[in-house]
Amino acid sequence: MTLSRFLVRRVAFALPLLLGVLFFTFLLVRIGGQDPVALLAGPTASVQELELVRRELGLDQTLFVQFWIYVAKVASFDLGRSWLSNKPVLSELLERVPVTFELMFWGVALGALIGIPVGLRAAFRADRMFDQFSRFLSLLGFSIPTYWLGLVMLFVFFFLLDWAPPGMGRISLIVTPPPRITGSYLIDGLLAADWEAAYSAAAQLILPVLCVAIVASAPIIKQTRAMALEVLGRDYVRLARAAGLPERDVRAIVWRNSLVPVITFIGTEITGLVGTASLIEYVFAWGGLGQYGLQAITSGDFAVVQGYVMFLALFSIVVFIVVDILTFLLEPRAAIEA
Repeated sequence: MTLSRFLVRRVAFALPLLLGVLFFTFLLVRIGGQDPVALLAGPTASVQELELVRRELGLDQTLFVQFWIYVAKVASFDLGRSWLSNKPVLSELLERVPVTFELMFWGVALGALIGIPVGLRAAFRADRMFDQFSRFLSLLGFSIPTYWLGLVMLFVFFFLLDWAPPGMGRISLIVTPPPRITGSYLIDGLLAADWEAAYSAAAQLILPVLCVAIVASAPIIKQTRAMALEVLGRDYVRLARAAGLPERDVRAIVWRNSLVPVITFIGTEITGLVGTASLIEYVFAWGGLGQYGLQAITSGDFAVVQGYVMFLALFSIVVFIVVDILTFLLEPRAAIEA
């Protein structure tokens, strides 16, 4: 099977999934008990004013009609307007996507750089002191609540030690943001040669990235160790050792055969970390996609909630397609069987 046919199959499987996400999100936000009409019209609105707002929003139609109207708008890249800010939902989401992507990229990359080597070393030293210590760290990373971790990081490194800036956004309040190019203050500052803005953005990134890395590295350590231990028990590894291959070559064989399941797991982990990152964004006032979605959920802004969930579904689909491409390139047989 060629890569193009493989991708066509994956996209064909993803379209019904996306439609199902749209339907269940549309349904859930309308049976959640919050009435956006009363919120928008205000506490002093009369019955006539409430009915007028409901009619303007199309909420006087049946759920079936509302859903198909929404699907038609989504197909034309119209996610509606925020019922609170009256701005297009799509433009607000696109403005915040680079912000969250920047945090996720550095956090997951750092978590993988820590988790994969630690997991491999723990597997090669199974039941020894390093293995016990790494398993303890992994369990600790699993157990720490994300929200509490962010607050502790701020308390220790900002309040007590004064090593980090306060968690008040992506750049210092006294620094002018660089011209928008990519949406990342760090990259935009470097591209515009605005070293003050780049330094401030890098300083603000440290604590939230560390939080994401800690949360991401814990399951990566555990999964990498489990995969490597499974490969170490295979017959071809025993044969390699019996044939007298150097330990370095044996470890290369183990790493090569553990790579595909580890990459697949990291892809799954990335999709789950988006929700985790929303709590970190909230603690550090990051202003990204996750914080935007949380605020929409608590305020009952249906249009934003629907757009937010759809973006998360699209993000998950894209991540899994990228993982499938890497799997296809590294191990075509495993990709075809999946």
